[in-house]
Amino acid sequence: MARSKSGVVYVCQQCGEGFPKWSGQCGVCGEWNTLVETRISTTKSKSEYRSSKRIGEGIVKLTELEGKGKTQERLAVGSGELKQVLGGGMVQGSVVLLAGEPGIGKSTLLSQLTLYFASRHGKVLYVCGEESAEQVKLRLDRLSGHKKTSKQAKDNILLLPEVDTDVAVVAMEQEKPVLSIVDSVQSLSTGDLSGMAGSVGQVRESGNRILNVAKRNNLSTFIVGHVTKAGSIAGPKVLEHMVDTVLNLSGERSGNLRLLKAMKNRFGAVDEVGVFEMTDAGLSDVTNPSGLFLEEAQTGVPGACVAVVMEGTRPILTEIQALVVASSLNNPRRVAEGVKASRLQVLCAVLEKRAGVKLADRDVFVNVAGGMRVSEPAADLAMALAIASSAKEKAVGARTVAIGEVGLLGEVRRVSFVEKRVKEAAKLGYRKVVGAGREKSLGEVVKKVLK
Repeated sequence: MARSKSGVVYVCQQCGEGFPKWSGQCGVCGEWNTLVETRISTTKSKSEYRSSKRIGEGIVKLTELEGKGKTQERLAVGSGELKQVLGGGMVQGSVVLLAGEPGIGKSTLLSQLTLYFASRHGKVLYVCGEESAEQVKLRLDRLSGHKKTSKQAKDNILLLPEVDTDVAVVAMEQEKPVLSIVDSVQSLSTGDLSGMAGSVGQVRESGNRILNVAKRNNLSTFIVGHVTKAGSIAGPKVLEHMVDTVLNLSGERSGNLRLLKAMKNRFGAVDEVGVFEMTDAGLSDVTNPSGLFLEEAQTGVPGACVAVVMEGTRPILTEIQALVVASSLNNPRRVAEGVKASRLQVLCAVLEKRAGVKLADRDVFVNVAGGMRVSEPAADLAMALAIASSAKEKAVGARTVAIGEVGLLGEVRRVSFVEKRVKEAAKLGYRKVVGAGREKSLGEVVKKVLK
């Protein structure tokens, strides 16, 4: 019998680094009050002994895989937006991590996916670590709405209210469902570790065991992950490295719009975005997000300009609004909503220096209509025009879009996917395009547009 040695380490809940003694600040990531006492055991487990005997047994020659395309076969997911974000559907055997704020719609999206898979593909195992089976059933009944779920589909849905990782893994191994859903990894824990559920060690070990059983049995799996106050995925970073795809569901909970972004995808493009609208029947696809963002756009009013931004491979038109008013403060305010505040400050300085727009004694407020967040430089020109329009009390012309990055020297730079952006704008009736390589300086654009 192996001698058991145990000890205590202090593990940072932010980065996962371990230390022999407690301190107020993590010496690796610099976060404060994140070290948690964790008991570890150095006893070699039986699974380690078993795996050591099988070294070399899993080696596969590349020639043996010729003509075997089933491992990469994609399954329909019942949603055009989700299909696009995943890169064309759900790859069999892939593991997807879905993260988002509490109440944003993660469980709703996965419940809709459960109903679709159960009726079209086969057996679905739903590990509900945060809810009872009855609560999940209530949500499934509500989302199915007037569409009566067949008896066969109901038989294909297996609910497992469990917080023990090992029980969940055994159920996945025995049932071998077409789709497995773990909601959530922070609610699971294994008895092999002494840390509480949600700690770095438990999340890492639980995620690793779920990943192993999914890959070993070619099981398509969704894992729900929590987020921190800062907006990053809770738990160790290695969890994101282990899975095949990382999705983030975001949006304003006070509104109906939800954005699903692919932050990592081994089987598709990164930064793809799916747009959904939250309704009584769940999340529904928004096939024309540009129309949704512009349905209340104002025309002929100073302080607004339409930008064409790329979300993944999709061009989206959105309205950028600005309000410039006289300031009563020694340091005028620069307030940004939906764009980076630092970028707003830079554009205000460039407008004053290079385009002759006086903003030194004025407050500037900028907002992206519809609750969308814009981070790419292609929206610089539209933001600058909106600010100049409000400052000069002159409206940007109707059916005009602005595309371009603004440099510190006041030059307007070309951006990527110009043709695709212009084509999308023309599809929605925006014929006049400012920037996109047509004008060379911001001052020239301001004089031309705001005559």
